[in-house]
Amino acid sequence: MIIKIIFGNREVSDLFDLAHIPQLGGKSLGVQIYKDLRESIISLKLEPGKMIYENELAELLKVSRTPIREAIRLLVSEEFLEVLPQRGTRITLISERKVAEARFIREQLEAGAFRLAAKLWNESVSVSTETRLSELLDLQQLAASKDDIASFFMLDETFHQTIMEVTGNTTLLQVINHMRAHINRIRFLAVKEFHQMDRVIAEHRELLDSIRNGDESLTATRLLHHLSKLDDETPQLRLKYPHYFID
Repeated sequence: MIIKIIFGNREVSDLFDLAHIPQLGGKSLGVQIYKDLRESIISLKLEPGKMIYENELAELLKVSRTPIREAIRLLVSEEFLEVLPQRGTRITLISERKVAEARFIREQLEAGAFRLAAKLWNESVSVSTETRLSELLDLQQLAASKDDIASFFMLDETFHQTIMEVTGNTTLLQVINHMRAHINRIRFLAVKEFHQMDRVIAEHRELLDSIRNGDESLTATRLLHHLSKLDDETPQLRLKYPHYFID
C-alpha cells in the first residue's frame, strides 16, 4: 500500500511503500520508517525546511509513536532533521559548509578506493562484476532517455558502490556511504536542474576504462574531475533555490 502524506498542506505522493509493515515489528519498523524518510529527504520529496510532526506521522502510517521516535532520533543524529522546541521537527536546510566538509572526506576516501580498485582489477575482479558495471551503464542510459531522474540517481550511486566493492573494504564503504548522504541532496537537485545525464554517463565510461587498464593515477584524476562539477553547479542552485540553503 502506498501511503500519501500531507506536510504543510502539500501532498507528498509515493513517500512510503509500507505494504510489508504488518510483518515487521518493534525496532525493524522504526528502521524501515527511518530509511524511507531518509530516502525522501535525499530525493527532495521532503523539501528542506518543511515541518513534520510525530503525531501526524504515527496516525497516517497507523503505527505507534515509538517507531516514529526511533526514526526521528536517527535522522536527527545524522542532521537531516532538527527539533525546534515548542514547534515540531523540521527537515534541515542544506548546509553548504557541511556539504563542503563531507565532499572533502568523500573525495579523499573514494579516490583511494578507486585507485585500489584499478590496482586489484586484474587480480580480483570477476567477470560478473564487469558485466554488472556494463549493465548499470546501459540502465543509466535508459533512465536518461526517459528523463527518469530518481532511477538515474540510484544507478549512479550503485555504479560507484560496485567499483568500491572491489576493494573488499566494508568499513571504507560504510564511511563513504555515510559521507555521501548530505552531498546527495544537492547532487540530486543538480541532476534535476541541469539534466547533464549524458555527460555523467560518458565520465562513468571513462572511469571504467581507466580502471580496466589498471591506471591508478588516471582513475583518481578522472574521479576527482567527475566529482568537481558541484563547484560550478552549487552557486547556480543557491540562486534558484535560496530557501533550500543555509550558511
